[in-house]
Amino acid sequence: MKKKVALVCAVCGSRNYVTDKNKEDATRLELKKFCKSCNAHTIHKETK
Repeated sequence: MKKKVALVCAVCGSRNYVTDKNKEDATRLELKKFCKSCNAHTIHKETK
């Protein structure tokens, strides 16, 4: 089963992406994505 999580930019704090995550996984998701506000590829972390 999957749940939707929002990804927030680690640099500017804007929420740019929403993705699916496995409910059984306890670790926080971290992906390198493009941020429109920073105009660069930055680390995006899962929010609560």
